[in-house]
Amino acid sequence: MTWRSATPLPPPGERRRLRRAGSLTPDQLAARLGVGAGTVCAWESGRSTPRGRNRKAYARLLASLAEPGAQAGPEESDPAVVTVRLKGPGAGGRRGPVAPEPSAFTQAPPPSSPRAPDPAAPSDGADSPGLTPAQAFDGLYAFCAPALVRQTYLLTGRRDRARESVERAFQLAWDRWPEVARDPDPAGWVRAAAHEWALSPWHRFRPRRRHSEPPLSDPSDRALLEVLLRLPPPYRRTLLLYDGIGLGLPDTAAETEASTPAAAGRLLHARETVAARLPELSDPRVLHRRLAELASVERLRAAAPPAVRDGSERRARFWTRAAVAFTVTLIGATALTLRTAPTGYEPPVPPGETIPGVPPRVAPGPLSEDQRELRSRLREEPLPGPERLTPQPR
Repeated sequence: MTWRSATPLPPPGERRRLRRAGSLTPDQLAARLGVGAGTVCAWESGRSTPRGRNRKAYARLLASLAEPGAQAGPEESDPAVVTVRLKGPGAGGRRGPVAPEPSAFTQAPPPSSPRAPDPAAPSDGADSPGLTPAQAFDGLYAFCAPALVRQTYLLTGRRDRARESVERAFQLAWDRWPEVARDPDPAGWVRAAAHEWALSPWHRFRPRRRHSEPPLSDPSDRALLEVLLRLPPPYRRTLLLYDGIGLGLPDTAAETEASTPAAAGRLLHARETVAARLPELSDPRVLHRRLAELASVERLRAAAPPAVRDGSERRARFWTRAAVAFTVTLIGATALTLRTAPTGYEPPVPPGETIPGVPPRVAPGPLSEDQRELRSRLREEPLPGPERLTPQPR
């Protein structure tokens, strides 16, 4: 058996430089390779390394970009485009590049809002030039929040929890904005936080959970939502990420914190469950379209970006004051304990015991006449000084 060395690739920083030199966005490069934009960002940041056919295609594409006079823009006959096929029951034999399609899961920034950063573009360690942190955060929120609320609704089936999860995820992102701004995929960071909060098992103990949600009006939408909610949360999330949003299998596995074979098994099991209850959704393309239609049924609106930022800052101030109050209380209790605690060890007094052989103590008997007279005189004529202690006889 002969071993072939892996196709050499330039360093992660050089990969990003070549892509930018070719005037390609991560989405365009991902479309030419047939992978997700998050996968390209992971390759350029060094978090993961392509393998197999993807590695060869990526190396050829980078080599073409490194040649003088290389033209950007996709070509139909580009040999770098690879086909992906997920084998297994219910896979539908889908071939071709796996890339997100425009649907209810995607949202473009409104023209009147500040320029939103590309959520799939790797960051250079700072916010976009000319934008303050608040403006960059508002742009990311305007780009991701509307679609993210619809995604979270498919995970939970509850409108209030979907809005709350998205707001909490963006509040956490604002608290850690330097980290999020430097992340190669800030939209994926916020999406993972929102999905984790939405699927948290602690929601079952909340009183609000006792109130049921009004059902959907369309019977087919209601049936699909019921099938989704019967899936285990990891399977439901995997199906949404792969067949709903359109992430690649490695990206889906990374976001759900599972191995790629485990994510593929969850996906196949979820597809089989949905196809068993709804046979018309056995084709993954039809399932993708129905998920997008179901997500766009409800008119779910997210809060305004300033309200989310203000809520994050209020929450941070509250927990800061609570921590300061707890620290002061702990210091006061410690000081009081040190002030009132005994300085030495005082052994307890043992209980009395009867000693055999010792006669019991006899109580005094009745007073004699002289003793009663002396007592009366002492009570009637109190004398100061030593005479009071040593009375003289008459």
